[in-house]
Amino acid sequence: MPALHERLVPVYEEVVKRNPGEVEFHQAVWEVLESLHPVVVRHPEYADAEIIRRMCEPERQIIFRVPWVDDRGRVQLNRGFRVEFNSALGPYKGGLRFHPSVYLGIIKFLGFEQIFKNSLTGMPIGGAKGGADFDPKGRSDAEVMRFCQSFMTELYRHLGEHTDVPAGDIGVGAREIGYLFGQYKRITNRYESGVLTGKGLTWGGAQVRREATGYGLVFFVDEILRTRGDSFDGKTVVVSGSGNVAVYAIAKVQQLGGRVIACSDSDGYVVDEAGIDFDLLHEIKIERRGRISDYAAKRGSGATYVSGAGIWQVPCDIALPCATQNELDDVGAASLIRNGCRVVAEGANMPTTPAAIRMLAEAGVAFAPGKAANAGGVATSALEMQQNASRDSWTFEYTEKRLAEIMRSIHERCLVTAEAYGSPGNYVVGANIAGFIQVADAMLALGVI
Repeated sequence: MPALHERLVPVYEEVVKRNPGEVEFHQAVWEVLESLHPVVVRHPEYADAEIIRRMCEPERQIIFRVPWVDDRGRVQLNRGFRVEFNSALGPYKGGLRFHPSVYLGIIKFLGFEQIFKNSLTGMPIGGAKGGADFDPKGRSDAEVMRFCQSFMTELYRHLGEHTDVPAGDIGVGAREIGYLFGQYKRITNRYESGVLTGKGLTWGGAQVRREATGYGLVFFVDEILRTRGDSFDGKTVVVSGSGNVAVYAIAKVQQLGGRVIACSDSDGYVVDEAGIDFDLLHEIKIERRGRISDYAAKRGSGATYVSGAGIWQVPCDIALPCATQNELDDVGAASLIRNGCRVVAEGANMPTTPAAIRMLAEAGVAFAPGKAANAGGVATSALEMQQNASRDSWTFEYTEKRLAEIMRSIHERCLVTAEAYGSPGNYVVGANIAGFIQVADAMLALGVI
């Protein structure tokens, strides 16, 4: 790893000491700190005021038990989390993740990333994240409802449209948001539609919110290509995952002239050289919550299903990791480089390992970090908050236009900032510094909070 600025070394050491075993959080902090060397040199006032140190410590960490009753009448127990990381720019904003892998370190890493991602959007929202080690997979609607009601029965006291506004993430879609909001409304006796985003269109939700992260990712990549005098026309694309982010990234790539030839889920991946059939994929993965192997079975001889990992072995021009953290390692990066991949952009949160990022950079592959490339989801959540506050509803076309403008602005901020701090074309440096400076200046203006 490259060395940190001498004033940042004790900050990182303190993070590791105060948060033992939380390796994902350590990784996320290091990835930001190693970009800040030129910032500390140019703006020592940030270090003098302990801005960086304070930014690495959550303002509030909430851990609670979630008891619920399954369909057999047995009491089950899970653990819930909400880490309200930084509110310098606005109310806490960040998703809820329901997955067995969730623990405090995962939530902290996601919340820390969210600070900078939300800052990059230019919207007045702070950073947070939450979730539970509950697995909705294989559970009935009634079981998911009872879990969500129990989860919200504790969490509601910490939320508010001017305080903390959660959204969805892995394992939390429109169904879960509905159950959560229903319980919030029941407990508070208030219809505060702005307290959750990702809602259904019939009760306060925004057009494009479901598609936003995937669409925004592709808009960002389109800007990368445009700055190089190129476009999606004729490009082959590999997308890991097959949830909302991946599915709608596939849709937008195809609209812009690219051909997605592979996607995956936790069991394996499918290769379809003719191009992934979006309608079939949507039916199986979004409507029926099926498996990617079902796609291959229904698609027929044109599609090949491969169990296990290895999707990055599929040759492509553009790779979009949209599944989960650290899924693209140095082995995968070596395969992409060897097969001529030109752009890698993160649709998931921190899906690329530090070693893989270094390999891609050394090979001249354009790399877009998640805090910039997948910010479209939270940006559209903020647009949903605007509509809720004004009791308004925008069209799909208008909302998508706003999303595209925000992603173009983020891309421009990353490039301009990277250039200004001596790393032209480096989207990681540009995103980290641009996101950091806006929050840091707000913290300086607010004093010691």
